[in-house]
Amino acid sequence: MKILIAAGGTAGHINPALAIAKKIQQRHPEAEIHFAGRKKGMEYRLVTKAGYVFHHIEVNGIQRSFTPKNIARNVAAVWHLALSMPKAAAMLRTLKPDLVIGTGGYVSGPVVRAAAKKGIPTAIHEQNAFPGVTNKILAKEVNLVFAASQKAAEKLAVPQKTFVVGNPVRPEVFLQDRQQQRNRLGVGNRVCILSFGGSLGARRINEAIADLAQWHTKNRDFYHIHATGSRGVELFAELAKEKGFSGSSHIQVEEYIQDMPQLLAAADLVICRAGALTLAELEAAGKAAVLIPSPNVAENHQYYNALELEQAGAAVVIEEKDLTAQKLIEVVDRLTQNPEQLEQMGRNAKTLAKPDSLDLIADKLEQYLDS
Repeated sequence: MKILIAAGGTAGHINPALAIAKKIQQRHPEAEIHFAGRKKGMEYRLVTKAGYVFHHIEVNGIQRSFTPKNIARNVAAVWHLALSMPKAAAMLRTLKPDLVIGTGGYVSGPVVRAAAKKGIPTAIHEQNAFPGVTNKILAKEVNLVFAASQKAAEKLAVPQKTFVVGNPVRPEVFLQDRQQQRNRLGVGNRVCILSFGGSLGARRINEAIADLAQWHTKNRDFYHIHATGSRGVELFAELAKEKGFSGSSHIQVEEYIQDMPQLLAAADLVICRAGALTLAELEAAGKAAVLIPSPNVAENHQYYNALELEQAGAAVVIEEKDLTAQKLIEVVDRLTQNPEQLEQMGRNAKTLAKPDSLDLIADKLEQYLDS
């Protein structure tokens, strides 16, 4: 069995794809799994690190604001889009996959669509409550549609072939031992905070976390791990020097978190965006969170993602327009002064987890291929 998975753009599209690939290989060790994506995207690094064969196809999004730089980008995007279908068709002729799966990102569009036109079995997975344009189009053409939630299933509007399966989470997230990971980090009895704003980084989150770090390095004995994202490395280093916590033993700064399952296990409180996969991992790990949804996403879907956790008593939501140093510090101070509340929020998060998501997806794929 040969499978091609198209995923790209963000970890929220790529990590579910890797989780699905791993589940398929567990069930079918003989399966040959390939990935398609952009070499300049983070998918190339994550996929090749996981040991899968990677096929390059260049697809870019259209920029909506018409600055001189964006006009040039849009010209390149139109050019790449025009070439993407013939390239995808050529890739399929060479690989001859038995199944093609798309988990999001611009690259999913031409690869999955070309496979559907050739009559190759196809499936997509939509992570968010508000599906993106690409998946709304593909849903009508593919054989199987997997949706994270009932809301997403309704918006995809193909109920006869849509299955609500939740978001696939790496099995490692469920399997970590909290005390073992805290011992590894040397946390001791301290409150452990984990914060990040995505693989690229979010300027407002980096700025707010710098203010929080300035406060807690002087006032509280926290162990804090923060990932700046690739675009925030220099900014955060400058803020750390400016605010006087550079080199502090109370905060560990990384560009990107490579061992997320382990750090989630150790954390008492997580401060982050509200992407669908991030929330699924918080639920799987059973973690209290302060969520700062990105306002720069289609239909403000991160805000609605985050509300589900807040309504379940698992998170506090701060919209970016309301984010100030004082507000973030007040929320973190209040939550960390009450360990029982943090533990209860974590238990509430755990009730939302869908640990069988990968099995549901694998079952449906096998049933379709065997039919």
